[in-house]
Amino acid sequence: QVQLVESGGGLVQAGGSLRLSCAASGITFSLYNIAWYLQAPGKQRELVAVITSGSSTNYSDSVKGRFTISRDNAKDTVYLQMNILKPEDTAVYYCNARHAVLSGTHNYWGQGTQVTVSS
Repeated sequence: QVQLVESGGGLVQAGGSLRLSCAASGITFSLYNIAWYLQAPGKQRELVAVITSGSSTNYSDSVKGRFTISRDNAKDTVYLQMNILKPEDTAVYYCNARHAVLSGTHNYWGQGTQVTVSS
């Protein structure tokens, strides 16, 4: 059974930092591209950052320079270091694991972790 378990969310003041973790089980973690998405109330889920199986990274313009995604394949875990947080970063953050194979794409989601940034 595949599981992605996010942790590290919480309440923080603007300008503060949080580190989110996404721990995976049931997959060959090193083969997967891992992404963080956020979903604010009443809005669509949007991509925040992605790290490929080869550890290349990409970020949305809104978080570039403030957030850093990293992975530890030995621990089957991806991290999202979030610095200089802003109230508009408030959302539920979801971890996504994706791996394309000949027969299709394996795509898994975590349950989400709430991040609230107060002004």
